[in-house]
Amino acid sequence: MLSEQEIKSIRKLGFGLMRLPKLEDGSMDIEQIKQMVDLFLESGFTYFDTAFVYDGGKSEEAARDALVRRHPRQSFQLATKLNARVAANREDAENQLLTSLERTEAGYFDFYLLHAIGTGNLPLYNEYKIWDYAKKAKADGLVKHWGFSFHDSPELLEKLLNEHPDAEFVQLQINYADWEDSRVASRRCYEIARAHGKPVVVMEPVKGGTLANPPQRVRDVLAAVEPDSSPASWAVRFTADQEGILTVLSGMSNLDQMKDNLKTMGGFTHFTEAQKTAVEQARQALLSVDSIGCTGCRYCVDGCPMNIPIPGIFSSMNQLLIYDDAVSARRRYQNNVKDRGRASDCIACGQCEGACPQQLPVIELLKKCAGALETE
Repeated sequence: MLSEQEIKSIRKLGFGLMRLPKLEDGSMDIEQIKQMVDLFLESGFTYFDTAFVYDGGKSEEAARDALVRRHPRQSFQLATKLNARVAANREDAENQLLTSLERTEAGYFDFYLLHAIGTGNLPLYNEYKIWDYAKKAKADGLVKHWGFSFHDSPELLEKLLNEHPDAEFVQLQINYADWEDSRVASRRCYEIARAHGKPVVVMEPVKGGTLANPPQRVRDVLAAVEPDSSPASWAVRFTADQEGILTVLSGMSNLDQMKDNLKTMGGFTHFTEAQKTAVEQARQALLSVDSIGCTGCRYCVDGCPMNIPIPGIFSSMNQLLIYDDAVSARRRYQNNVKDRGRASDCIACGQCEGACPQQLPVIELLKKCAGALETE
């Protein structure tokens, strides 16, 4: 199990390697990623998070090129994940760890996760006996600690932690927008993890970027208390303010985002009562705005028979819903669907809804997007 010393040694900001900067040709901007990695480490932060499926393996390769080959192995923690949904069978699932080790050249992983567990894919993790495999990987020295990331109901989380008490940590989606949300249930899931004594790694603290650029009414509430603090800094600090947090992952896409996060978390202190009140007021203001709660994870895109760029379409729709900017929304929509499937091309096969960690009614939302964005 994770010792208190290990938990305290990891600072409360983790570098999520999910939304890395890219060049115009779509390849990784390795030189910028190197700068980001170096600045992150120089600032005293050490936790890096990737996954077997991120960018088709390019994220793990970027971790190799920007991190593993350039810094002492003991100077950082590296986490990655096994995704049973993309495995053809048990052997294929187990081989993901070997592939991840080969891609990263890390030698071992400090943290290894069963990826995005929910009702839809749990039978695969059970059928392939991945829980036992994770324990064996630890016994064999390939991973130091194992746990799972989770996207489902508090009731299922309680069941899993009762069935697998040796899971060492849990990764949960926590942000102030979802804290009391009945579907995501951030607070309830967090409280269950803590009741079981599990440290929590936070994912989606800015909800796929939504809380980095919230509606003006939300920005006004936060700016009234701290005029010089970015909306993203409020979101990251809210999650870090909770007890039992191992680290807060931020999927940073450029050097400026890295600098903002380091400024925020370099001298992090827990919230005052005035700051807590401001976040609650911001949450209430956000509830008054209609939007699609997509985080841009892109799990819905793989396997879509119509090649529909669902996150891009939802982002375009949010431009209309949140900012009432129909011109920009439709322009963004046309750029997103260029040479791809349109919202109206959806055949309602349901693949996307089964893969969505947010449990969004994707099919119905695509119909709404088509009606709003495909009109001339």
